[in-house]
Amino acid sequence: MTTASSSYAAAGVDTAAGDLAVELMKQAVSATHSSNVFGGVGGFAGLYDVSFLTAFRRPLLATSTDGVGTKVAIAQALDKHDTIGQDLVGMVVDDIVVVGARPLFMTDYIACGKVVPERIAEIVAGIARACSATGTALVGGETAEHPGLLGVDDYDVAGAAVGAVEADAVLGADRVRAGDVVLALESSGLHSNGFSLVRRILSTAGIGFTDRSPELGGVVGEVLLEPTRLYTAPLLRLLDTEPLGASVRSISHVTGGGIAANLARVLPRGMFVDVDRSTWSPQNVFRALAALSGATLESTEGTWNLGIGMLVVIAPDAADDAIAALAADGIPTWQVGEVRDVTAAPLDLAGYEQGAKGVDGGAVRMVGSYAD
Repeated sequence: MTTASSSYAAAGVDTAAGDLAVELMKQAVSATHSSNVFGGVGGFAGLYDVSFLTAFRRPLLATSTDGVGTKVAIAQALDKHDTIGQDLVGMVVDDIVVVGARPLFMTDYIACGKVVPERIAEIVAGIARACSATGTALVGGETAEHPGLLGVDDYDVAGAAVGAVEADAVLGADRVRAGDVVLALESSGLHSNGFSLVRRILSTAGIGFTDRSPELGGVVGEVLLEPTRLYTAPLLRLLDTEPLGASVRSISHVTGGGIAANLARVLPRGMFVDVDRSTWSPQNVFRALAALSGATLESTEGTWNLGIGMLVVIAPDAADDAIAALAADGIPTWQVGEVRDVTAAPLDLAGYEQGAKGVDGGAVRMVGSYAD
């Protein structure tokens, strides 16, 4: 007699492999848990004690969800899966801190063609390490086997996180004033955006992920898998430092859409910023990829972060202290522009990015030439 489980196996789903994957990842996941987490690993739902929110005057929950896009194709090509989890946490949790919220917990989802327990455990271990670095509990997740839909070595990852912030401490465009300055926080490279363009450039140039490229300075895939820098902990330390933290107006995470569009989202209507390219030199990975495609760096500004992972709008008298604090935390930071009022300095806004992703925000353009 055929059992349901053996029929499931005949359809290409290995529940035993899934169970083994959970066992292999259990220690890494548990390491992210504080006393607020109930139930451990393996429950139908993760439980998190939020009784501390009763001490808030008006607590707001912040939530974010994302994936890492086609960067996973490079991890699969190199059979290297220990960094893609950090990319996921960076894309999800660093969206929480931009509103001033402290991340509480995260869940992940991995869809794959075939469960290879060691590979799944490697991915989740990377997620767990990054969760620990950002003070986020990894309270649950799901690994789904999709034979016939995904190839045996194919997978995709996604995640969601929840944080909390006092209502009167929420950062945003409404806090921004003319005269505030914009600080740039250095990225570690491409992070997890624009990889469809990266892959097309390499394919057109006939370069494989396992090839060694003098232009890129090493094995192509290894260079491209440089993990996304995590900003949550340094930014929270900045926000917790008084009176410095109170001077932060808004924060922008530079992801899809590039620098100008993402900065415009956290400026109020009627304010504008000229971002001075001459204040930094984009890393070699951007220059090499642009050269391979025959494009200018400027033409990629709507796709790549070009060396800036976060932007902080802050009161001018606090800028130097913030730069020093972030640098001491390992993040090179510099000023790229100043917020100005359109009515006080009338100008033609042609060529400016005005808001983005449904936000009716301020106006931003890139000016000057990049430093060598």
